[in-house]
This record gives sequence, C-alpha cells and structure tokens, in this order.
Amino acid sequence: MQKKRFLFSGKETTFYFDAAFGLIEKIVSKDKVIIVTDENLFQAHKRKLKGFNTIVLKPGEQYKVQQTVDVIIDQLILLGADRQTTLIGFGGGVITDITGYVAGIYMRGINVGYIPTSLLAMVDAAIGGKNGIDVGVYKNMVGLIRQPSFLIYDYSLLKTLPLAEWRNGFAEIIKHACIRDLKMFEELEQNNITFYRRNPEQLANLITRNALLKIKVVQKDEFEKADRKLLNFGHTLGHAIENMYQLSHGEAISIGMTYAALMSQQLKFYKEAERVIQLLHQYGLPTVADFDTKKAFNVLLKDKKREDDSINYILLQKTGKAVVQPLLLVQLQEIFKQF
Repeated sequence: MQKKRFLFSGKETTFYFDAAFGLIEKIVSKDKVIIVTDENLFQAHKRKLKGFNTIVLKPGEQYKVQQTVDVIIDQLILLGADRQTTLIGFGGGVITDITGYVAGIYMRGINVGYIPTSLLAMVDAAIGGKNGIDVGVYKNMVGLIRQPSFLIYDYSLLKTLPLAEWRNGFAEIIKHACIRDLKMFEELEQNNITFYRRNPEQLANLITRNALLKIKVVQKDEFEKADRKLLNFGHTLGHAIENMYQLSHGEAISIGMTYAALMSQQLKFYKEAERVIQLLHQYGLPTVADFDTKKAFNVLLKDKKREDDSINYILLQKTGKAVVQPLLLVQLQEIFKQF
C-alpha cells in the first residue's frame, strides 16, 4: 500500500493507493460509517458491505438528480447520521459526485471518503473535490467544490469492470496525456486496453500517474481560475451532447476531444489532430457522431465555462500542452456549423 497526503485549501486528503476495501475500518469506526452505493455494486459486493449501514441507489447518470439527493438525506435522518458520521461513496463517478454533494450539504457538511470502483473514478471523477448533480440535460449544473478526507484505491474492484467502463476510463486518461503528458501519450500509443488489463503493475502505475497529475493541477488551482480549466479538454461539447443522447461520459468526452483537436488544427495550427483521433480509436472510443448542432449549441450556452458573450474552450497547442482559448459565442456557432 502507498499512502500519500495532500493539502487542498488547508484541508488534508489522504490517498491510499493499492489498498483494500477493509482498510475502511482502520480509518473510521464502523458504527460511524454510512456507505452510498448502487444496486449493481451492492449485489456484486454483498460480503464486503455486510455489517455496514448502506444506502443503495439505482445505477446510472439519469439518477444523479435532486430527487435522489432528497432520498439519501431522508435515509441519513432515519439512520441517525450526525456530524460525526462519515459518508463513503463506493462506486463510479455518479456515486462519488452525488455522495460528495450530499456530504457537503447535510448538516452543513460532514466528512466524506471515496472508494472508487471504476477506472474513470480512480483517475478523474473521485479526485479534485468537484461534486454535483445534473438538472435536465445540463451536466453538473448544481454542486460544490469540497475535498474528501480520504480515497481508497482497491484495484481488485476493477476485475469485474465491463469493457465499456474500461473505455470510459481511458477517455479521461487520454485527455490527461493530451493536455499535460506527452510521454504518457506515447506510452498509450504503444499499448491498448488488453495490455493494461493483463498487466496489473503497469495498470497501477498508470492510475497513480493520472491521479497525481490531476492532484497537482487541482492543488495549484482548486477553484478553476487558471490551469484547472485545462482539465475540461473535450468536456465543453462532450457535456452538451452527453445527456442529450444518453452517451456514456467517456463516449461524449471522446467525441468532444475529437472536435477540439480539429478546432485546434484550425485555430492554433495544431498538427497532430489525426494522432489524437487514432489513439481514441485504439482504445475503442468513438470520434464522430451525428448530433443536432443547434441543440448542442443551445445546451452549451448554459455551460459553466461561459462568460458573457464568450466561452473558454480548451485547445491543444501541441500534444501534451493545452491552452485556454476564449471564443466568442458567434465564432463558436460558426465553427459548430462545420460539424
């Protein structure tokens, strides 16, 4: 096990890499823990969860809404949760998002920890303190930034992960490589999902590398005033189409990265858009989609990255180096028409 502590706004978060689920009881008293998970994970891990107070949700992004928050809060009250309670999100990005949000607002804030069960949650969703819920087609429209007390990385949980979820996770890994790490991009080009599934040590190293990359960015810019914006590469268009077409997060972000790479070619004279597209294909991710550009643009108008008549779009200057590019909405609308 590798234990690393990081400070965010004066609050310490401990990352336990290559740990085990059972570590919970060494960190927090079992009678002070309430675990939030979904039906699929509850069925798959009944033995692990035995003896814990558990709140079980329906699985899927469509349940990451205020109605589910209300259900969780009602159950917390019934279970007698107080300010000494630690809420633990045991699941993928949907579970960690909603658990962190509830922990931030219940009794004006209680402790929260995460045990991410998907590759996407391990490398991205569970890190950085962004918690929230969707409002209709608008992704993460309501939420807060509040760091967890700890994260437990139990890599054995990935053994039952379906292929589609591996692809989801690699979309975010490829994003990190595109914006910040050319060497990781080159490593990914030499391998594929099968390689990492068959080589646990290389997978563990890749997960840790991605987690540390994101941690470093968030530590410098927790509230997204500067460099943290770069983590939105592929997410502007991706979020606009994700809930519109019930795409998985990885699929939507992959399509978003494709168009962002092509826009980088047009606006920043980026020369390797095809290289990015090829890597996305290599990891089984979609790069093109038929979508209603007018509807997507209207959803994008409500994006949190919008500032008056412009929006901060993340483009690539070169592979491994992203930049924030403010674009006028009228300019973006013309670009969208080309899509």
